[in-house]
Amino acid sequence: MYQVHQALTLLFWPKKRMATDSNPVIYVRITVNNQRVEISTGISIGTSLWDQKAQKVTGKTEMAKTVNTQLSSIVSDINKNYSILTSLEKVVTAELLKNAYLGIGPKPRSLCEAFDFHIHRFEQKVSAGKKSPGSLQRFKIAKAKVMAFMKSQYGVSDKKLFELKYSFIADFEHYLTAIERSCYNTATKYLKILKQVAIVAVEQEWIAASPFQTFKCTYEESVRHKLTMQEISAMYSKELASERLREVRDVYLFCCYTGFAYQDVYNLKPTDIVIGIDDELWIIKNRIKTDHPEKVPLLPIALEILDRYKQHPYCLTKGCLLPVNSNQKYNEYLKEIAEVCGIRKTLTTHTARHTFATTVTLEHDVPLETVSQMLGHKSVKTTQIYAKISQRKISNNMKELKNRLAKQNKPS
Repeated sequence: MYQVHQALTLLFWPKKRMATDSNPVIYVRITVNNQRVEISTGISIGTSLWDQKAQKVTGKTEMAKTVNTQLSSIVSDINKNYSILTSLEKVVTAELLKNAYLGIGPKPRSLCEAFDFHIHRFEQKVSAGKKSPGSLQRFKIAKAKVMAFMKSQYGVSDKKLFELKYSFIADFEHYLTAIERSCYNTATKYLKILKQVAIVAVEQEWIAASPFQTFKCTYEESVRHKLTMQEISAMYSKELASERLREVRDVYLFCCYTGFAYQDVYNLKPTDIVIGIDDELWIIKNRIKTDHPEKVPLLPIALEILDRYKQHPYCLTKGCLLPVNSNQKYNEYLKEIAEVCGIRKTLTTHTARHTFATTVTLEHDVPLETVSQMLGHKSVKTTQIYAKISQRKISNNMKELKNRLAKQNKPS
């Protein structure tokens, strides 16, 4: 008898089909917490060759070695399935263990299967316009990096979910930063995706708990470029000879005065403009990245830009508000515009969003909670990354203070 675990024992014996059976089939009895089931191994042996106490075939023949190896493999496989069921925090019964060993019922899922499941669902949300294609691409890249890591670290391209431990994500972090030499913030994005996929596996009941739950993903503070009001004015008033540059400049300035990210401004439609509570024009729509509502009253410059493109052929054909290039072309043209306008900053589709959050709103005393609503953030904590005190903010506050003090100290 094999005492595999405290609650699990295995017993092999040759089971005769009739009294005269000289080559019975070896059966294995699985006992879990005093519950028993029997399984045929399909291995027949001569009765005289079986050692019941040793639970093996006697002798040193090739046949004996082969059969004993097969029996050891059966013990190992049953033990493995018991460990899997235990890791899933299931109530393990003899029948459940038998079915798992025979491959009856759901099979253990792998990490790549969990990635594929999540990516497939995300693709469906992208098709429905609920999620960003850019985010989908990051999930696909993250899967490729995890597979490359497993090949490098373990010599395999996939692992069963129940095999994953905390050390997996810690080693993956080291692989990204030390081997691939990714910057820490880029590595953190992929680590967060790995944690997210593990949570999906828990939700699907493929594992009982995420092994990565306590792993902390923190971003290093980075420089967030934004334009000053002087730079915005310089760009707005600059005469640009090229129509393509004028269009990109206008889209960029529109984002500076609304806070929309590239994917959101790309998908803006006339139906997104509504009459707000103040009887003014607003854009109210769900942000593609988070599916959280953005509620933005339109400032005069934003309205002026929208009016400029009402009859633009691209907008009429596509049913959109603005002629937005591909992300790559958009960023490429922004470099040209920055050079022409004398702006010595790297402009990207996202710097306009930073500019709206800081220069246009927070530095003009728009409350953080209001900015958070307009940016479509689910939490004010997300908006706080923009809320660092700038020199312009300090200057404005001190001017107000000086004015108040001057009034108080003025002789009556």
